[in-house]
Amino acid sequence: MMFRNPRNLLWLLPLVLFATSPLWQPVAADFLAPRGGYNPKIAQIKENDSPAENFIMDRVAITLTSAGMEEWQLDAERAYTGERAHEIELEGVTAMYIGTKKEPINIESRRGNYRIDTRYLVLTEQVKITKPTKDQVLLSERLEYDDSRKRLFSPGKVYIQAPGMKLDAGHMDYDFSTEGFDFSDRVRVDL
Repeated sequence: MMFRNPRNLLWLLPLVLFATSPLWQPVAADFLAPRGGYNPKIAQIKENDSPAENFIMDRVAITLTSAGMEEWQLDAERAYTGERAHEIELEGVTAMYIGTKKEPINIESRRGNYRIDTRYLVLTEQVKITKPTKDQVLLSERLEYDDSRKRLFSPGKVYIQAPGMKLDAGHMDYDFSTEGFDFSDRVRVDL
């Protein structure tokens, strides 16, 4: 007889499952169906919309490099996609010069905007720059940094305080390569 060896019964298991599938298949399909109202349109990526270009992140650190050397460390409490391509909006910004060629510089501001393609940083709302080794403080409402040209620009009023000096100006331009300042629009210095 063919059923003496239990190993021969093994081929019957797939046959029984196949023959009884109309009974158990609907129950299994209901059990395995996705829950929570799956909407396939949400999962589709739009043509000009990739996950790498749309984000909201908390506590972000960005390192700016030039010629393979790290120069600036930008930290933000929150960063998210800007209105234009290659643009990052920042909130609660602190920046620190981490290069070895210049003296330490620390920058704080409430808001910022960094354009990746042009390497252009704009800081707004209570911008404060400190040079701890020289005990200098610069205050402004807007500060722009062009990393490709190594220039710092403040289009509005600037206030600088250092030991033995106070300076008020309407606008400031600073060149990192020459370390030269250019002030304009009613400069007032108190020594």
